[in-house]
Amino acid sequence: MATGRVSVSASPLEMRAVKAVRSAAPATVIALGVFAAVRGAGVLVLTLGSWWAGKDPLRVLGKSWDSVWYLGIAANGYGRTQMWADPVTGTGFIQSDYAFFPLYPTLIRLVGAVLPGGLIPAGILVAWICAAVAAVGVYRIGEWVIGPRAGLLLVGLWAALPHAVVLSLAYTEALLAALAAWALYALMRGRWLWAAGLAVLAGLTRPTGLAVAAAVSVMALHEILSRRSRAPEVWVAGLLAPAGWAAYVLAVGVRVRDPLGGYFTVQRRWGSRFDFGAGALRSAERVLTGGHVPLATTVTVVLLAAAGLLAMLLVLDRTPLPLLAYTAILLVIAYGGAGFFESKPRFLLPAFPLLLPVAAVMARARPRTAVVVTAALAGLSYGYGLYLLLVARVPL
Repeated sequence: MATGRVSVSASPLEMRAVKAVRSAAPATVIALGVFAAVRGAGVLVLTLGSWWAGKDPLRVLGKSWDSVWYLGIAANGYGRTQMWADPVTGTGFIQSDYAFFPLYPTLIRLVGAVLPGGLIPAGILVAWICAAVAAVGVYRIGEWVIGPRAGLLLVGLWAALPHAVVLSLAYTEALLAALAAWALYALMRGRWLWAAGLAVLAGLTRPTGLAVAAAVSVMALHEILSRRSRAPEVWVAGLLAPAGWAAYVLAVGVRVRDPLGGYFTVQRRWGSRFDFGAGALRSAERVLTGGHVPLATTVTVVLLAAAGLLAMLLVLDRTPLPLLAYTAILLVIAYGGAGFFESKPRFLLPAFPLLLPVAAVMARARPRTAVVVTAALAGLSYGYGLYLLLVARVPL
């Protein structure tokens, strides 16, 4: 009969592995508790705010902006296109659902097939599960780099970011963050094939999933060039990591009869293209010269803060190279893309390593101070989340 105890014949390696799992479990539960407390309170605030505004909380959480596209793909597959013109600029857009990557709607469809209530609850549930998995991964990375206490603070800070409300919506950021966190953790531990497999899935999640794949490939190249590695798994990981992203881009290209450029044409018709940050700089300039709306001001502050945190991360000697590579690539993609300026902080939500310097500083403060600061940031995040979803009428 199984007793849950370790056999006396277990090897020393097995004994150490079991002890490591047991010692990590309580900290993992605490990390999940921190995340659930911060984001759970946020969901409660959003629910009450939605009722007060006369809106269905379930639809606010599960059918806001891009969620509609994901639900449509989950229900009917690809093929939807809509056209509209900006009343201010007169610029026309042709929006195709091929701009949205397939992994998240596939998961919605699978969960919706067994979960009562339809696709909206399924989309929310998938996002919440992914957010919890991401929180554990964020904690394990924080614990590895700056210690257990700082790891918990890292989770709390990440859950309290201004745009962290997106982690509670039927969006892809939670899924990407989960895949990125565990891919990076596998990479730091030398689990190359695990990292590559997760990178493939990240590449099927959203365009910025390319940052995960690029980080794995860059680290494989570094291993080959600097350490003259001939390990087959390093070579396989470096070549396999971008396969998910490349496969979807190629599939869209084939579908629209332009194998190499079709996906990028779809994105341009949405008003989204890579312009090396020229559009973002123009939007930030309008803010700094006093000619833009409050939401764009907040976005500009977030982008400037992210750039400053990246600079801090670069000067920290103990930051693992995989985290630096991933974060830098993700910021280049987010900053360099034109269009949807107000969405850029959302694109940066998976860039949780940016918060490592802040968590390290807070870990040296008194516990009460760290709790008060995190709670204050969470309160501001809740208010901002209400503003984004119930007041500001711009896409997240």
